[in-house]
Amino acid sequence: MNPSPTDHYPENPSENIIPDLPSEGCILCHHGAKLVLFITGLCDRTCWYCPLSIERKDLDVIFANDREVFSDAGIIAEAEAMDALGTGVTGGEPLLVRNRVVSYCRLLKDHFGSDHQIHLYTGRAPTEADLSALSGIVDEIRMHPPYEVWDHIMETDYPQSARLAKEMGFAIGIEVPSLQGIGNLKPMLPLLDFFNINELEWGETCADEMRRRGMEPTDDLHNAIEGAAGWAEEITGDPKVHFCSSGFKDSVQLRMRLIRIATMTARPFDDITEDGTITYGIIRSDRDLTEIIAEFDDESYEMQQDGSCECAWWLLDELTEVSGLDLSIIERYPNKGMIVEVNPL
Repeated sequence: MNPSPTDHYPENPSENIIPDLPSEGCILCHHGAKLVLFITGLCDRTCWYCPLSIERKDLDVIFANDREVFSDAGIIAEAEAMDALGTGVTGGEPLLVRNRVVSYCRLLKDHFGSDHQIHLYTGRAPTEADLSALSGIVDEIRMHPPYEVWDHIMETDYPQSARLAKEMGFAIGIEVPSLQGIGNLKPMLPLLDFFNINELEWGETCADEMRRRGMEPTDDLHNAIEGAAGWAEEITGDPKVHFCSSGFKDSVQLRMRLIRIATMTARPFDDITEDGTITYGIIRSDRDLTEIIAEFDDESYEMQQDGSCECAWWLLDELTEVSGLDLSIIERYPNKGMIVEVNPL
């Protein structure tokens, strides 16, 4: 029996989801149901632990999930490709381009409806003007106080910003990496709806600063920093606090988003893997492929502009003895995403 493109899709993805999450935005993220809208790489802070890649850091670029976009239509297309139930707006510092944030959040709300949940990350303490501009189009605000103010957080603008946000109807929280001294943020808890801790991760642009501080990844396979999970224990225990491990983001959150996108965009012959990537076969040749594809079912292949044929991977088994054919099995991210592996036959 030929494999189905949905053979590996979990019947109930929510079975893999941790139920006691602190906010609606977190629930949708863990289901892989949120578009990640990277609104700009510009930022007015210089956090030494910032993990942004060189393709984004300090650049005024826009990405929807992992695809750079240049128009309203591009953002909507990426959201529709995954049937997004919400959007997380991030950066850089989104409030540096507040008008852009307002424009795109309104675009998403108008297109998908008011139930499309939107959360916004910011390193700033949003002002009344910021909150007024975001009212009705952003549901949840996640503040990231910079590390240098943690030990005197109640003397900053963040407490008043949190109070004001709640008064204006926003869900308000703090989201920070697990750094030593995170316990200094405990006085903020009564003012918040949630407090998210992300396990500190190694990044290409912050690697030198991390080494300078004696930090190293836990091993060669993961980005989590050795000891970072332990630092989070300074504040975990409160029901508002949620720790999100680096491993969980990779093994569940990203995987669920990829599976969601793959299920929405896979061609009939694409095979969806357990990791949310897709596999298919490709036939290249200098010869005319008409005679070969005549044996294929209509939905089992697709001719490409360069003359190659993409098809169900298992069809290649019958062609390995045919001369003049270049055969490979391709694994890639869904929706024409990055190629993960090419296996020549």
